[in-house]
Amino acid sequence: MILQETYKLENGTKIPKLGLGTWCIDNDKAAQTVRTAVTLGYRLIDTAQAYENEQGVGEGIRSCSVSREELFVASKVAAELKTYEAAAASIEETLEKMGLDYLDQMIIHAPQPWNEFRDTKRYFAENKAVWRALEDAQAAGKVRVIGVSNFLQDDLENLLSDCRIQPMVNQILLHISNTDHDLLNFCREQHIQVEAYSPIAHGEALKNPVIAQMAKKYGVSAAQLCVRYVLQLGAVALPKTADPQHMEENAAVDFVLTPEDMAALMQMEHIADYGEFSFFPVFSGKKQV
Repeated sequence: MILQETYKLENGTKIPKLGLGTWCIDNDKAAQTVRTAVTLGYRLIDTAQAYENEQGVGEGIRSCSVSREELFVASKVAAELKTYEAAAASIEETLEKMGLDYLDQMIIHAPQPWNEFRDTKRYFAENKAVWRALEDAQAAGKVRVIGVSNFLQDDLENLLSDCRIQPMVNQILLHISNTDHDLLNFCREQHIQVEAYSPIAHGEALKNPVIAQMAKKYGVSAAQLCVRYVLQLGAVALPKTADPQHMEENAAVDFVLTPEDMAALMQMEHIADYGEFSFFPVFSGKKQV
């Protein structure tokens, strides 16, 4: 069963291959969502300071049916925080909000503040300062795994050039029709585990006739095909949902796509429009291109 399978990170920590994303889940619904997911077998729960639901997620972690040690709890330093002091303080605030003694994973949410995302200013020096805060948090036992999100190869190379601890994960937008092979290969070469957020393409993959046809071939849903795709790429899958039925469906992916079908999906034409989620990242207010 996929919910029991893990990847081993560079420092030996095991991370579940499938987790629950909590973006867009309101704080007052987050606790029950987490409890439901844990009851169904989920052990990786992913949140972020920007999601504004850390308190609810933490309540769910503390009140669920399994011990804290069995869970892998992940959050993210807000993209706007680009100093050592601000990042370090935010980690303490996250722990306090969630009511936890430690986080299993803490990552930088983006290499630039959202309103400057992918602009010319790269924040290389600032990201090194934030990275030092994460290294110190790990050294202090506050975080087990540290990493990044939405980082391109040169963003990663900037940190790798003089870090004490190399990034262990890079959480990126990864789904059928949006697969950055060069970035995936670079992360593999550097032993950086890729995590895939929005593996179902913000829901747009469910409307795609090519994906629907291939899903029918395997006797699965389009969502299940999407989750299986990123798993076969070697990534952690983080589909987001508050619906128990969808949680169960997303985890029922014990089938294997053939090499030929994987190759076809890797080359699929990019989904042209994400609908209401056409701003990438949605926090930036910038239209995807």
